[in-house]
Amino acid sequence: MATGTTVSILPCGAMSTDITWLLLAPGRAMRTRQTKDQPAEWVDCPTHCVLVDTPDGRLLWDTSCPRDWEERWAPTGLQDFFPYDKVSEEEYLDSRLKQMGLSPGDLDYVVFSHLHFDHAGNAQLFKDTNAKLVCSEKEHEWCNTFDGPFNGAHLKADFAGLTFETVSGDTTDFLPGVSFIQTPGHTPGSMSMRVDLPETGTMIFTADAVYMGASYGPPTVPAAIVNNLEQFYSSVEKIRGLAEETNATVVFGHDANQIHELRTAPEGNYR
Repeated sequence: MATGTTVSILPCGAMSTDITWLLLAPGRAMRTRQTKDQPAEWVDCPTHCVLVDTPDGRLLWDTSCPRDWEERWAPTGLQDFFPYDKVSEEEYLDSRLKQMGLSPGDLDYVVFSHLHFDHAGNAQLFKDTNAKLVCSEKEHEWCNTFDGPFNGAHLKADFAGLTFETVSGDTTDFLPGVSFIQTPGHTPGSMSMRVDLPETGTMIFTADAVYMGASYGPPTVPAAIVNNLEQFYSSVEKIRGLAEETNATVVFGHDANQIHELRTAPEGNYR
């Protein structure tokens, strides 16, 4: 366990979406926000970032959605399927950092679970800082292979012009108590993060390797957005095995119930 390492979960409001995007089930039809009053289950899809302070540096895990989401997502159509419409001024990432007494320049590392629009949406905040941007090698490779402004939920405007460092394979002790777990399936290079704390013990942040508790199961239930289903199932079981081995607190990527049960910043943190 890393003495002096702390974890602060920064809730950044929520998107709204058809539950089918998050949890596949028979008989459901996708709805846009214009048709959400027709029979369908629209739910909150919360988004969060994680601030990890260690004796050797300060790390931000993911960057949530941007303030200009409506315009930036317009080429993709995602603004109608995932409107970021349940967010207050105090919940945008730049506001959350200010509440923690920080600016983008105070971060040593910004690590991305993957580069989808709701996780890399504020990457450009760190363009002119000394923060090192980090993602998995496979994710970076994938994002340099497609033509046009977007491919699915990868939007080039989020990460264009930025320089990334990459990691490959499971990465232990990136910082004291902080490790990255390769959990592909949702995207080719999705990662999860493990943090070992002296009081709390192990925490695993799944990002979109596991959307929510209902996805985790067992049985595991996939989502509509999965790049490779076989890898997805394997990654969930990898997380489950590690969580059982370490008695970890598992924090899911978009669980509307769990986010309210967690100790969140700026009021609380985990030690």
